[in-house]
Amino acid sequence: MNFASVQEAQYFLAQNPDIEMVELFILDANGVPRGKLLHREELLAVYQSGRPLPSTILGLTLHGEDVEDSGLVWDVGDIDCRAYPLAGSLVRLHWRQIPTAAVQVSMHPEEGKPANIADPRHVLIKVIDQLKSDGYHPVMACELEFYLLDAKRDANGRPQPALDADGGRPRATQVYGLRELEQIEPFLADLYAACKAQGIPARTAISEYAPGQVEITLEHGDALVAMDQAVRYKRLVKGVAHKHGMQACFMAKPFDDLAGTGMHMHVSLADAEGNNLFASEDPAGTPLLRQSVGGMLKSLLDSLLLFCPNANSYRRFQANSYAPLAPTWGCDNRTVSLRVPGGPANTRHVEHRICGADANPYLAAAAILAGIHRGIREQIDPGAPVEGNGYAQAKELLPTDWLTSLRALERSSWARDALGHEFLGVYLKVKQAEYRQFMGEVGEQDWRWYLTQA
Repeated sequence: MNFASVQEAQYFLAQNPDIEMVELFILDANGVPRGKLLHREELLAVYQSGRPLPSTILGLTLHGEDVEDSGLVWDVGDIDCRAYPLAGSLVRLHWRQIPTAAVQVSMHPEEGKPANIADPRHVLIKVIDQLKSDGYHPVMACELEFYLLDAKRDANGRPQPALDADGGRPRATQVYGLRELEQIEPFLADLYAACKAQGIPARTAISEYAPGQVEITLEHGDALVAMDQAVRYKRLVKGVAHKHGMQACFMAKPFDDLAGTGMHMHVSLADAEGNNLFASEDPAGTPLLRQSVGGMLKSLLDSLLLFCPNANSYRRFQANSYAPLAPTWGCDNRTVSLRVPGGPANTRHVEHRICGADANPYLAAAAILAGIHRGIREQIDPGAPVEGNGYAQAKELLPTDWLTSLRALERSSWARDALGHEFLGVYLKVKQAEYRQFMGEVGEQDWRWYLTQA
């Protein structure tokens, strides 16, 4: 575990003498940052001896409620578990009114017991270490889509796109529109400045397939580092949007009649020297790439709850929507779930298009990489890549409801072995509690209608 040294904090405080407060946060299984707001004087102690956090912090529902049968509540007396700062995560939050920094922590493997088993970052580290033990070094990048919404609802109480710089409200889709990006330039300027200050490699901005929908790509790199950056980037986007009187929405399908919001994950494998093991003049990549695709497809149903963790997630799955619909793959084809983009041979990789923007990057990446490892070990043939309209050729569809995915993960012996039975034990208790709450709110007769209409 790459925890930070106290010298890192000392240097930061010396370079930022005006900092008054520090947000200490850990990411829970739902991808929600939870933690405490510390005073400047408390920071060095966190680096020296960790910070005690209650065991329940990693066993909460999306609404922040205890899951009593998770094993992290009454059974252990809500014991304190020590978390330590991650190297390089102490950064300034430039958009805050009070001079504030943030630091990400993770549970210590020993001092963090029993909550350490529920730390999603630990799950990803385990999967990466297993790949590296076989000589494969995963390289990843995130593309996160989001809606920029007005902080105020419309006359009917519904969310609406944020106002443009000229005072108008976007109504047309205008995918790839440059004017649309120009109209949110004040937000983008602050966003890119904050990314630069925090060392997050934000690159291309795109006006996406709905009014007010934006995508910004992050540069590829070491898989764990890339997911750390995705986690911090998501918080940064929300913070900068708030400063501008907007709300950044990462729901998978916030509007029934508009495009869903995805988190595309780009992945390849390198050797110890950094050479791309998927590189090939063949558009379909090397045999290793195809085995990796085969493993991801074979593990897809078992992993789907990690890619699409909420009831709302499944509303994305619609034909002719640029969202996935079936366990398919293809070359330079956006109608399939696993796309091998075109380009020079040395850039060959897989774009995993299944995750909603509501997925936890650590867990999604862990499931993707575990599927890849399975495909390599079992030498799974993915079959021929789909050519043309993958929607029209789909023979087997992805589940379009939360319960099917929940049951698939509950039954999966592969997931227990690949991701850890202790982690899955807690995670499934959390998701089961959320499902029961959802059913209580929506009603047994109406829940399938809700998934497509709400």
